[in-house]
Amino acid sequence: MNTIKQIIAVTWLNLRNLPQRLASSVVAIVGVGAVVLVFAAVLSMATGLEQTMLSAGTEDTAIILRKGSTSELNSGLSNDQTLIIANAPGVLKDGDTTIMSAELYVVVDVKKRSNQSDANVPFRGVQAGAFDVRQNVKISQGRMFEEGKNEIVVGEAAQREFAGLGVGEVIRFGQSEWTIVGTFDAGGSVSESELWTDVRVLQATYRRGNSFQSVRVKLENPEAIETLRQSLMDEPRIDPDELTEREYDSSQSEGLVQFIKLVGYPLTIRMAVGAIFGALNSMYSSVSVRGKEIATLRALGFGPTAVLVSTVVESVLLALVGGALGGLLAFLVFNGFQVSTLNGPSFSQVVFDFAVTPELLGQGMRAALIIGIVGGLFPAIRAARLPVATALREL
Repeated sequence: MNTIKQIIAVTWLNLRNLPQRLASSVVAIVGVGAVVLVFAAVLSMATGLEQTMLSAGTEDTAIILRKGSTSELNSGLSNDQTLIIANAPGVLKDGDTTIMSAELYVVVDVKKRSNQSDANVPFRGVQAGAFDVRQNVKISQGRMFEEGKNEIVVGEAAQREFAGLGVGEVIRFGQSEWTIVGTFDAGGSVSESELWTDVRVLQATYRRGNSFQSVRVKLENPEAIETLRQSLMDEPRIDPDELTEREYDSSQSEGLVQFIKLVGYPLTIRMAVGAIFGALNSMYSSVSVRGKEIATLRALGFGPTAVLVSTVVESVLLALVGGALGGLLAFLVFNGFQVSTLNGPSFSQVVFDFAVTPELLGQGMRAALIIGIVGGLFPAIRAARLPVATALREL
């Protein structure tokens, strides 16, 4: 109990004297804050992208592609094959109507609002069941496109990010003009980065005949994906890959997310090493300035453990303050910040928001804690070993 009381007393004394060491303390706080800020900012890109790609993914919706396709862009299915899929066991029906959407996927050039540069944007031809096989997709402004007409509905994220996509505007792709008649909300999912139209109109415009690239179907239940896979495996007229929506979305985002993390973690580690040296310098300076004070405490009966622990606690508290400030700044500046990036498998832009999540801030604070402990440990050992007699001679 006596040691604990000594630790509390010395720690309180150290904290009260922080204003006398303001410059060195601020250096330590800023260094740790910068680490957490960069860590949260970079990895919030990966978190936001993952949330956007996976937020709409469900286990009771399946995507069927041509065997070996890495994305919809390099897939291909005939009209007869889509009919086989529609009648396969495991696919949910509403009476005699299969809940499905056979779709075509092309990439078009649209200008970014920010700098008017060209961007590849997904232009998707869908069937009437597109809204039934996707979770939480609904028209938010205007109306749905009419079948057989050059009309488009636009995802809300695409409308915010790209120019010329307002309701009522006319946009030209190739030799055709298209009228934007509505926008849709998809709960912040990847679908909001897309433009949708009638699949038959898109087939005719891009001379795709009667072909499709993917089929989305609603399953009777999540376990029905195995029934669907087995039935299509036994069908000689088709050789597809069957994925749940969540599996497909995860595969599309994995490469880019890993790349962001590959950049983010080493950058954070390098900055953390610099912050540790900054903390070391700050705490060594603090110990040097307080040499006489520490010697006096030791002469009054305060043990080396109290001095060591109090010095580490001071370093940790400074680091946690820096981490909290860095995390707060990251949240205020980056959380919800909308950007778009090229997704490799689809060769098109994905619009997403940075997401500074509690989990990410927790990781940042753990990094700050480690920096504080390592940065304060060696100066604390020096403080605990400071010769009392030598220091007292300087009084």
